[in-house]
Amino acid sequence: MAHYEEVSVSGFQEFNWAVEQHNGKTIFASFTDSKDAGGKSWCPDCVQAEPVVREALKHVSEGCVFIHCQVGDKPYWKDPNNGFRKNLKVTAVPMLLKYGTPQKLAESQCLQADLAEMLFSED
Repeated sequence: MAHYEEVSVSGFQEFNWAVEQHNGKTIFASFTDSKDAGGKSWCPDCVQAEPVVREALKHVSEGCVFIHCQVGDKPYWKDPNNGFRKNLKVTAVPMLLKYGTPQKLAESQCLQADLAEMLFSED
């Protein structure tokens, strides 16, 4: 059984709601593409990063929250004015970050198990 809470959301508004619900806790967030109706991803790096991130989650401290957020379809993601880019400075997918801090991993960094483990295990 996981020693952290995991929340899956889709879109900018749901992400903000999830953050509000867990105010005061350490929040880690993973931003990935949204899969189509058939379960197919438009971001090959997101597909490759998923098992690496899942494995690294074993290093998350007790009581933390992990939010997995799907950012939307490719046209929405490419819009420079989407909420993720404009308000959260999420400029790439996949992206892992410790919410409220400058600590983050983007794109190919998310494929490196040692970096993901380090992000999750740092206090």
